[in-house]
This record gives sequence, C-alpha cells and structure tokens, in this order.
Amino acid sequence: MTDITEQKLSEALKKIRRTRFSFELLPPPKGKDINYIYERIDPLMQFDPLYINITYHREEVVYKKVKGGLMEKRTVRKRPGTVAISAAIQHRYGVMVVPHLICGGFTREETENALIDLNFMGIHNVLAVRGDPPAGSGPFVPEEGGHAHALELVQQIMDMNRGKYLDPDLVEPCPSDFCVGVAGYPEKHVEAPNFDSDLHFLKKKIEAGAEFIVTQMFFDNENFFAFEKRCREAGIEVPIIPGIKPLSTKKQLNLLPGTFNINLPEALVKEVLKCKNNDEVYEVGIEWGIQQTRELIAHGVPVVHFFTMGKADNVRRIAEESF
Repeated sequence: MTDITEQKLSEALKKIRRTRFSFELLPPPKGKDINYIYERIDPLMQFDPLYINITYHREEVVYKKVKGGLMEKRTVRKRPGTVAISAAIQHRYGVMVVPHLICGGFTREETENALIDLNFMGIHNVLAVRGDPPAGSGPFVPEEGGHAHALELVQQIMDMNRGKYLDPDLVEPCPSDFCVGVAGYPEKHVEAPNFDSDLHFLKKKIEAGAEFIVTQMFFDNENFFAFEKRCREAGIEVPIIPGIKPLSTKKQLNLLPGTFNINLPEALVKEVLKCKNNDEVYEVGIEWGIQQTRELIAHGVPVVHFFTMGKADNVRRIAEESF
C-alpha cells in the first residue's frame, strides 16, 4: 500500500489514464469545528478525488463600534487552520491534500515555518499563489520581509528543497521535498497588462520549479483551450488543470466578473436572466457545469478541479453526470 505522505501530485499526474476529479475547500469560519469540513467532503469522496485543495486566508481589517460612537480598527483572521485542516483531511481520508501558500500577510520567516510544519506532517504538495489584497485596501502590498510575487514564493520553496533555509548557520539542514503548483489565468490576471506578459511570468514560475498549473475559474471552455495552446507554444509543458465553478445565484452575474476578472458567456447569462429565483439559477449552473465538465473530459484534461466555495451538492450532481 502506498503511503499517502510520500505521494507527490506531479508523479500522480504522470500516471493518469483517465480524467480525475478534484476540488477546493475553504477552511471553516472561526468558531466551527472540523466536522464542518468533513460534512462537505463526505458527499464528494465517492468520486475518488485525486487531491483536495485547501485555501489559505490572510488577515482582514474590520471596524468595530466602541464607546463614544468611535470606530476601532481590528485585524482578524476569519478562516484560520489551513495547515492543521490539511493534515486532518490527509489522515482521515488517505487522499493527497494541496494547501495554498500565499504571499499576502506573511513574512519569509512565517512562510518557512509553515513549510516546516507541512513537511513534518507529511504534506508535500502546495499551491503557491500571491493572494489578493484585503478587501477595500487598494493594490497588493507585501508584508515587510515578505514576498511581492508568487515567483519569489516558488523560489523560496525550491531553496528549501535544496536544503537552503533563511538561517545560513544551520548545521546540515535537511532538504524538503515539496511539489509546487501555481495559478494560471485563461482570461489574464487582472493586473497583467496583456496576455503575453501574464504568460511570461507564468513561465518564469515553471522555470523556477513549479510542476503543475491550476487555472482560475472560467465559464467558456474555449478560453481554456486557447490558454492551454498559448502555454504549449510558449514551451510550458507541465500539466494544466482546469478549474471550474458552478454558478448558483443571479447576483453572481455581476459579482464574479468583477471579483475574478472573467467573462460569462452570453448563452449562460441569457439562461440565468430567464430564471425566476435562485433555485432555478442553481439548476442552470449545474447543467452548464455538466456540459463544461464533459467537454473538458473529452478534450483529455488530466483533472477537472471544482471550486466548491463551501458547497458540495451542486458539484456532486455535476460529478455524478460526468465521471
């Protein structure tokens, strides 16, 4: 029996003979217990996920009213626990976990310590992303002593894989053995001036040592196919995993494009606008997701990755019709 703590996603992807299923989870809000997560995972385990991705969330700034009508600024982390949750899931289900590591809100020292914790717990797959700035805070600003870009984060992880830690005086430090993935943007990162620039820096991350790409969500498969083609023409040969999300509410017609810099196909928008309520939108989202997934499987992608946003039922229904 293969020890799951020794598995690397890059090696598993090389052995794939059929398109596999995977999904992303958010850590539970502070105050919830681990069963909150298990209840969302259990319905999806029947589809034999290749891996489960756990997001990492930086601190948020909130304002609380205090005496005298004044507002007090507080910094809180509303969804802590990514490292511990990853270990709990890997132990309970025997499936690879791929936690996020983010630049925002973390120093290099804190990043190194998180990597050491993951290494101790037998978690050797991570997704290195810059992360978004706190809502309403303006452009991304790195933590003092932290990384400004995901490329620098990948480089730090690769240094650890070579036994190079931040403290140069360590005696015979043990190298880590992380498999690193990065994000790709079929419709271009919102801050990139153009597609060529976006692709240039994606390739830099692959050259630095990243071994797979997971894309931002998209609703038109043609955008993914075009992105994949551009990557291959640019010499990027690592596996590219498409990420999709089922639409579930009418409000998302405006929310998703603005939040993720994506376009929604005209046919999808027309169907949603016909809906009388969100229950009908939910069904439209499932049907669209089934069509997307089947076409991606027919295209031969290694994995279809689902952004669940804490919900499992619509993803379960799509997977039942597709896998």
